[in-house]
Amino acid sequence: MSRVGAPLLAALALGGLIAFIISRVDVGEAIREVTLPLRHDDIIRQQAEDKNLDPALIAAVIYEESRFRDQTSSAGARGLMQITPETAQHVANLSGGIAFVTDDLADPDINIRYGTFWLSHLLDVYGGNVVAALAAYNAGQGNVERWGGAALEVDQIRFPETRAYVANVLERREEYRENYAEDLGI
Repeated sequence: MSRVGAPLLAALALGGLIAFIISRVDVGEAIREVTLPLRHDDIIRQQAEDKNLDPALIAAVIYEESRFRDQTSSAGARGLMQITPETAQHVANLSGGIAFVTDDLADPDINIRYGTFWLSHLLDVYGGNVVAALAAYNAGQGNVERWGGAALEVDQIRFPETRAYVANVLERREEYRENYAEDLGI
């Protein structure tokens, strides 16, 4: 075989292998996983049912808070739903929990349980107003009370970061509904 023939044959074989692999990969699924990931859908479905929440809303909050990566913020918020230790202790007190430990917030199951409890609580406080509940989740109840409380609308949110956060969560909620309805049990 000539010096040109061997590399050409190797390139063709490699190209064939790559084409075979690509044909076996659902490209749309791979792109969706990168641009709009979903993890822990079993926990999300269970907590949505338990707390009467929209599973797409839970997924959207997790996406906006952490992109489904366990992390700790500079403000000390922990885990997928970015719960501060203070909020977690408040949730433990409200829910009757007695054995809360801050390190538990790294556990996806516990973090999503606490985050969904808090989100459900905020929805109750604000009469089901998702905008007000999300704004409180991000910026605190004191700010939401100053901005309009249960009647709060997106354009009334005074912090640009919180206004963008709420708008992004609402947009992602629709994307999760469209792209993951079966996974989320919608």
